[in-house]
Amino acid sequence: MSQLTIAGDAPAVTSREIAELVESRHDNVRVAIERLAERGVIALPAAQEKPTGGRPSIAYVFAGEQGKRDSIVVVAQLSPEFTARLVDRWQELERRIAAPADPLALLSDPAALRGLLASYAGRVEELTPKADALDRIAIADGSLNLREAAKTMQMPERKFLALLEQKRWIYRHPLASTWLAYAGRLHSGCLEHKVTTGQKPDGTEWINTQVRVTAKGLANLAKALSVSAALSTVTHH
Repeated sequence: MSQLTIAGDAPAVTSREIAELVESRHDNVRVAIERLAERGVIALPAAQEKPTGGRPSIAYVFAGEQGKRDSIVVVAQLSPEFTARLVDRWQELERRIAAPADPLALLSDPAALRGLLASYAGRVEELTPKADALDRIAIADGSLNLREAAKTMQMPERKFLALLEQKRWIYRHPLASTWLAYAGRLHSGCLEHKVTTGQKPDGTEWINTQVRVTAKGLANLAKALSVSAALSTVTHH
């Protein structure tokens, strides 16, 4: 069995895979699982429906430590001689889950690729309400200075500034230590300049330019960070 099964972030084995492993009919394996669950020997695993040409096919999914234990009990009940084979299967799954994803290997393994894409789709769905909330933030008025914006994003100020610089939102004034916004970010409404003036003791005027992050800018940054985090998580599972 070369197919990699993923349930959420945990390795998993289905009743269909167990049937293949013990060389038995899938319906017989399902009956054995249900009987063991009725007797309280194992927990009844989650059911997974698979569309077919006729009636939908139902398979049980053993996931996580509980699923690992229960699936071994099932195989020991059905065909004890195949127990070691199932243990090897779990170890293979756990190694592949723990190992960093190899993009080239994924392209050559359609089953693994489908699993990761399904997991990514689920994460995007989870992020959708957050994105909607951030869109509402973007409509709000007002702006924050860079320190306040870093606190709002729950990031250390130095890391936040480095992020903005890396994404070409801000840059250092060539003749001073102050930050300035790139013109493109000003035009898009993500950043703005707050200019204050005053008079020096000698009568000349001083000018100070402060970069401020608008509500739209905060929303865009938060979305970008959320999507990056999701992609990183999927790639390493």
